Amino acid sequence: MPNKKMDRRGFLVSAAAVLAAPAVLRAQQVPAKPDRLIVNASGGDMGNAVLDAYGQVFTERTGIPVEMTSPHDLGKLRAMVESGNVEWDVTEISGDDGRIAVERGLLEPIDESIVDLSAYPAEARDPYLLTTSVYSTVLAYRSDVFTDAKPRTWADFWDVEAFPGRRSLGGGPEDNLEFALLADGVQLAELYPLDVDRAFRKLDEIRPHITAWWDSGAQHVQMLVDQEVVLSSAWNGRIFNAVGKGHPLEISWDGSSLHRAYFAIPRGAPNLHWSQQFLAAMTDPQAQATFANQLVSPGLNPRAAEYVDPTLAPYLPTTPENMQVSFWQDDLWWSQHMAEIKNRWQRWILG
Repeated sequence: MPNKKMDRRGFLVSAAAVLAAPAVLRAQQVPAKPDRLIVNASGGDMGNAVLDAYGQVFTERTGIPVEMTSPHDLGKLRAMVESGNVEWDVTEISGDDGRIAVERGLLEPIDESIVDLSAYPAEARDPYLLTTSVYSTVLAYRSDVFTDAKPRTWADFWDVEAFPGRRSLGGGPEDNLEFALLADGVQLAELYPLDVDRAFRKLDEIRPHITAWWDSGAQHVQMLVDQEVVLSSAWNGRIFNAVGKGHPLEISWDGSSLHRAYFAIPRGAPNLHWSQQFLAAMTDPQAQATFANQLVSPGLNPRAAEYVDPTLAPYLPTTPENMQVSFWQDDLWWSQHMAEIKNRWQRWILG
């Protein structure tokens, strides 16, 4: 008959086994590492900055290399998820597209046991969308053309007599409706809900003077650099990089739109655990500073400011001076009205 008494050594061995069990279980639950993690984002400077800042931190932590693809596209994301053939582990997603993706169930929830959002402002936390940076669409112009009076507002952009020259605007309705309303005298705090009819009437005035409707950051910068246009709406980071290369460009923050850049995990992503780990790397303050130093698009971890080059402050959209003359684009409003406005925009742009 077995001895029912347990000696001290046996007790300690058993206790150690019990205590070790959760750690062993956790180790067993960590899935195998893939040979790479595929991160989908905008191409060009944006893709390079994501790889340099966040890809490097992720790879240092996990040993998994990161492969970048581009561009990000809501239609392709939806097709992947609905077919069950998801190629991306993580994807960038624009503000209104992000809201639509959440509504349609195209994204995995963020695992906050892995992705620490405790330092983030409450209004910036979302169950599905990780705000990784803030960027602005600004008014940009050639400083060698406008050497005296400089275009500072969207009313100036619309004033083709005081500020003559070829112009460019983005190829979609987002931002353009807001800029038109600002040019027509609407105050920043009174933009939303947008008066769509009024905006299109104002856009009718500027359309004959638009040389091109740009559809990428690379395009609007190149047109300014090549002097195909002398004024354009533009992304602040693209203009900053062009100025750093010696091109005579300047920007005005007056009436600029503030945008949150989101990254998210497609529903059914093949390496979910490691996708969550990549999002965790994107909250690292030093990684966010590396990204901001390249694209002047700061993240929302407050500690990142400790590592950002202080000379960049005038070029950051989130400085108090720049934010007080800017507006946050209302992603929720756009997600609720995008379909109807896009249809109207297409008819207008072709009309």
